[in-house]
Amino acid sequence: MSSESPSFDLVVATVGRGDELARFLDSVEMQEYPQLRVILVDQNSDDRVAAVTAGREFRIEILHSAPGLSRARNVGLAHVDADVVAFPDDDCVYAPGLLARVASRFASDAMLDGLSGRAADPDGRSAASWKSDGAMLTSDNLWNRTISFTIFLRREVVERVGAFDEHLGLGSGEPWSSGEEIDYLIRAVRGGTRIEYDPSLVVVHDVRADDAEVGARDGASVGYLLRKHGYGPRVVTRMLVRPVGGILASLVGRDRERARYHLAALSGRIRGYRGAKRSNSSA
Repeated sequence: MSSESPSFDLVVATVGRGDELARFLDSVEMQEYPQLRVILVDQNSDDRVAAVTAGREFRIEILHSAPGLSRARNVGLAHVDADVVAFPDDDCVYAPGLLARVASRFASDAMLDGLSGRAADPDGRSAASWKSDGAMLTSDNLWNRTISFTIFLRREVVERVGAFDEHLGLGSGEPWSSGEEIDYLIRAVRGGTRIEYDPSLVVVHDVRADDAEVGARDGASVGYLLRKHGYGPRVVTRMLVRPVGGILASLVGRDRERARYHLAALSGRIRGYRGAKRSNSSA
């Protein structure tokens, strides 16, 4: 890619949302960035997407997919041809000028393969787990520095890494129904890709509640990824100790709900680690 401003393909999987998708598309329109396309992968059984995409002043390509977030993204990936590819959620919001900032970074650094930003709610608050320091991503430090809707990758990276793991992500039918973007970036950085985390690049998204159900789901995904990618005892132990510390701190603070969340996360990580072993053994 030259030093000129890059083009963007935004691969958006959508299901069950109308108003939220319209809000995201509004935020894309407000970017006033001329070289972009939204590749919208529709998993709805109705025509709600038509109502919110009509009359937009930027290119939208509508595709269709069977249920599953990773499946939908893979359908979209088969159609990308822009310089930079992103994976926004259908209920996130791009802050004004975000694409111009990202474009400037890529245009000014030919060695930069990707960027990851920070998620924040409409009031600018991020979950406590987000790291505040910028860093070049490695397979050890990326866990708290990325989420799918803040990722921007050169198309060449996407072509090298390939498809998302369809055993991961919402709608996969597996217990580890998140973490598909972590898996993708582990594969990318282990292949030599240079991706920078910049916490000043913010994508707006409601901060989810850390309840026990979320802890169990995300914990299972973490365990699955630790086993799938062959992380050593040091990292595995660290990832198991973290929720133990959370349990103890929550009990000291008499926060039972938070303690239940960390306990579910610990149980999920163990279950996902063991489940990945069984899954790989039967593959």
